[in-house]
Amino acid sequence: MPDPARRETRNRWLLLTPTLVVLLFAASGPLIIVLIYSFLTPGDYGGVVWKFSLDGWFNVLFNRDFFTDQVTFADAHLSIFWRSIKLSVLTTILTFIFGFPTAYFIATRPRAKRDLWMLLIMIPFWTNLLIRTFAVMELIRNEGTINTLLMRLGIIHEPIQMLFTEFAILLGMTYVYLPLMVLPIYASMERMDFNLVEAGYDLYATRWQVLRRVILPLVKPGVIAGSILVFVPSLGAYVTPRVLGGGTDLMIGNLIELQFGQGRNWPLGAALSLTLLVIVTVALLFYVRTAGEEDSHHG
Repeated sequence: MPDPARRETRNRWLLLTPTLVVLLFAASGPLIIVLIYSFLTPGDYGGVVWKFSLDGWFNVLFNRDFFTDQVTFADAHLSIFWRSIKLSVLTTILTFIFGFPTAYFIATRPRAKRDLWMLLIMIPFWTNLLIRTFAVMELIRNEGTINTLLMRLGIIHEPIQMLFTEFAILLGMTYVYLPLMVLPIYASMERMDFNLVEAGYDLYATRWQVLRRVILPLVKPGVIAGSILVFVPSLGAYVTPRVLGGGTDLMIGNLIELQFGQGRNWPLGAALSLTLLVIVTVALLFYVRTAGEEDSHHG
């Protein structure tokens, strides 16, 4: 008979087996396929030819002239990478600017009313992402609500071009991902002891000092979690940039879809997908390392 420790370990592995199988075939399997495709030759009409090639990875950052064989940087890809990272960082910052006061407001309401406020935050999640994106487009298009209102008030004489710009993408992603910032910050604030805030005021601290030295350090795990939850999906966003950007201000997700679709260059699309994965991994490691260093400095 096996001893109790071995039996318990075996039972734990048996319980983990379904999850491990799903992760192996549903997550690792497609990732391995994409990795293999990135080292193959593109087919003439899509797909791949089973011939080893590094052109997919080479074309991520470089272009080779068809006639002279001169190698230059792929300016279009680099600009898309920069735009994607820039808009994702700005989206994270804006969701924090709007989400932090929202979470603080809800956390300071009477407990009986918090559920109602959280329900209002969660309602957008019940609506399809595409519908929410079209709602934003209706607000900012030339004949939309904002331009119509401004023209009737006499503030402007012709519509402001907001749609199909980086501003439109940033606005749309901020609206879409705002709840992902509010929820983890609120979860941290709900567990916070507000007596510490009152103690800060009793020690003649200003509102800014209380915010910086009391509230922010206590809710930092929620801020980090919210930043990750916003930055990662916004970096690979496809629907919002496609609808609000109009196909001109592409992001990495749109570029990947373009290679697998109209471009018919699957190895390049696979290499771009893995490049996006690397960027996300580096961002997560940066967040974790920064949080760890701050914790060590404070403790």
